[in-house]
Amino acid sequence: MFYLLCCFAQVKKQILDEKIYCPPEASVLLASYAVQAKYGDYDPTVHQRGFLAQEELLPKRVINLYQMTPEMWEERITAWYAEHRGRARDEAEMEYLKIAQDLEMYGVNYFAIRNKKGTELLLGVDALGLHIYDPENRLTPKISFPWNEIRNISYSDKEFTIKPLDKKIDVFKFNSSKLRVNKLILQLCIGNHDLFMRRRKADSLEVQQMKAQAREEKARKQMERQRLAREKQMREEAERTRDELERRLLQLKEEATMANEALMRSEETADLLAEKAQITEEEAKLLAQKAAEAEQEMQRIKATAIRTEEEKRLMEQKVLEAEMLALKMAEESERRAKEADQLKQDLQEARESERRAKQKLLEITSKSSYTPMNSGMTALPADLPSFNLISESLSFDFKDTDMKRLSMEIEKEKVEYMEKSKHLQEQLNELKTEIEALKLKERETALDILHNENADRGNSKHNTIKKLTLQSTKSRVAFFEEL
Repeated sequence: MFYLLCCFAQVKKQILDEKIYCPPEASVLLASYAVQAKYGDYDPTVHQRGFLAQEELLPKRVINLYQMTPEMWEERITAWYAEHRGRARDEAEMEYLKIAQDLEMYGVNYFAIRNKKGTELLLGVDALGLHIYDPENRLTPKISFPWNEIRNISYSDKEFTIKPLDKKIDVFKFNSSKLRVNKLILQLCIGNHDLFMRRRKADSLEVQQMKAQAREEKARKQMERQRLAREKQMREEAERTRDELERRLLQLKEEATMANEALMRSEETADLLAEKAQITEEEAKLLAQKAAEAEQEMQRIKATAIRTEEEKRLMEQKVLEAEMLALKMAEESERRAKEADQLKQDLQEARESERRAKQKLLEITSKSSYTPMNSGMTALPADLPSFNLISESLSFDFKDTDMKRLSMEIEKEKVEYMEKSKHLQEQLNELKTEIEALKLKERETALDILHNENADRGNSKHNTIKKLTLQSTKSRVAFFEEL
């Protein structure tokens, strides 16, 4: 873990210091993994706009190459950062290194040399072999010699001698520019050659045990992350349930208050209607009594009518007025009686509404009594599922079955890597297209131009070296001497 952290920090510094050339789109992707390694999973409530303002994540060359504000760079870095959710710090750092290792200058140590003709060249030493570069182009080698074609390397003073594995082919020689770096070149060659050959041998019993332990540890960490994720999800669900219960309880309290107010209004309305009905009924009785008195008065007038025509006429007029008054009184009495009936009906409806309000209040009160009041102390379920990782005994007998299994694992990892690389390249191309319009062509460096030319030709670090090594060793030696 400590070695991974040191390697990650060293490579990140070399990229930011531009000792390793990194194209703009790849530098944004690498920055997103660096942010994941430092901050953990993306949380929009915590990682708000401007949280990367003080971070050094992109080479200055990349920032100066585009007409983009820091906020625009942060937006694009954050978009990829959000996709890395669930990756632990060591996984994010490992992904960073996996992407960085495909950069043309990654892991290459350059030394100034001359061939027999005195042409100034660069010797590149890395994990794949020896590469010869033009001093103006450190991205694309002119010749490559993989370690499996080299039998011996030696030097005398400033002259280096490389002996190919094929003894029929003449050795090729070159001169270094400084005597004091010869030993360093030789040590790098021996170390890289040793690692190259060791990677192509079958793993020892100890290495297989270490890999098995690493796989078990990775599986254990994965299970632990899944368990923590489940616990977090259940905790969030419990909090949401608590909030919902609190909201529901508040709503029920509001409904109970409204029902109480409606009940009080219904009772007041019922009392008013009852009082009005009583008054109307008394008025109707009074009108009926007056109508009866008018009828009696009419009968009395008829009985005591005077005999003279004038008196008779006056009497008839009074009788007519009395009849009209009696009719009017009868109509008023009937109207009042109807009004009294209507008020009685309204009173009955008001009492029915009061009964329903009381019933609803009773229902709300009974519901509220079952609502958990101590919502602030919502607990998580105690019976969370537990996971036990049982380590099975592994046999490390170096047999054909182990070799086949190892080959299958390597092939599987290769297929997964190719699929991932394809998806990654699509993302990089998409970002490159998106920011291309903001590029300032006049600020492109020589390495930017060379990288774009290689990309247009479809050349990458690995397929370029593969094409060069397909040539015969003899022709490569001859070409090196003619440079």
